[in-house]
Amino acid sequence: MSILRTENLTKRYGENIILQNVTVEIGKGEVVSIIGPSGTGKSTFLRAVNFLDPPTSGEVYFNGLKIDRKNIDGIRRNMGMVFQNFGLFSHLNVMENICAGPIKLLGKSRTEAEAKAKDLLRTVGLSERARHYPHQLSGGQKQRVAIARCLAMEPEVILFDEPTSALDPTMVGEVTAVIRNLSKTGLTMLIVTHEMNFAKEVSSRVFYMDECGIYEQGTPAEIFEAPQKPRTQAFIYMIRSFHYKVESRDFDYVAMLNGIDNFCFRHALEDKTAKKLRLIAEELVINIVVPRFGVCDLSVSFSEQLCRYEVIVTYPGDSEDALVTATDDLARLMIHNTAGEIVHTFVNGVNTLRLTL
Repeated sequence: MSILRTENLTKRYGENIILQNVTVEIGKGEVVSIIGPSGTGKSTFLRAVNFLDPPTSGEVYFNGLKIDRKNIDGIRRNMGMVFQNFGLFSHLNVMENICAGPIKLLGKSRTEAEAKAKDLLRTVGLSERARHYPHQLSGGQKQRVAIARCLAMEPEVILFDEPTSALDPTMVGEVTAVIRNLSKTGLTMLIVTHEMNFAKEVSSRVFYMDECGIYEQGTPAEIFEAPQKPRTQAFIYMIRSFHYKVESRDFDYVAMLNGIDNFCFRHALEDKTAKKLRLIAEELVINIVVPRFGVCDLSVSFSEQLCRYEVIVTYPGDSEDALVTATDDLARLMIHNTAGEIVHTFVNGVNTLRLTL
């Protein structure tokens, strides 16, 4: 039985078409992750569904009832939304933030609302912060309060609009852990996210959005392991890889290393593996290839074929194995002691060094 359904949902801004003829059903109790490149209408889809940004045309049905401007306020009480910027009231403490909606909109007594709020704060692990104000909380704590505040309204559906995008990477886990626990309760959830491992773990279904709509959908295994359409395949390949182009000897090596760290974080790599990838890339690019050739392309990825992580560096010129001709003996030794296999190839004026762990 569907709890949420769209028919030919379309959203335009002037001549710019964001969503076009999106027709989909969400079953009661489903957890749907919505993924895709930036600018493909993921957040717009959520905001159109709950009429925060009403669709240009098409229909949205909630429990079989067509949503319109007249009944949307009542329906929103059953369709909560958690935003990326938390949206807490700065002048209210945590308890007051959670209780405000149930008291004013659901008609609950303060005693009843506070009892429920205490239970929810235990659910999100913030019982000790009940009397704190938003400025006294970390980003992850603020988002957990926002989730508790949404749950206090007892919604049938929760829409999460990139709930971790405004957080420091060290705080992402505490928010995804709360949502992961909620997914086991039978609550219907739609989650726009860039956290692919989280989407893979928590979802019953995944929407990949592109070309003004739901380009491909399926189970997490179908989307992340065996996508059928070319744009989905390209996107899944990109999120499994990190790429960096070095265009001069004065390149931003800090940005490159941070990119590798973020790749390792997204893939939840063990510290030992992450340090090896970083060491190989650092020594090979910074101390061997760039000083000799000036430019190169770096790629760090997981090889499905080999079931191992790879570091691939390409650079132009005549056929030359940079590791063999390197004058930095220490860098060369560290790379050889860290990498499991090293292969050099030369094709059409491009050298490739492929190192696997």
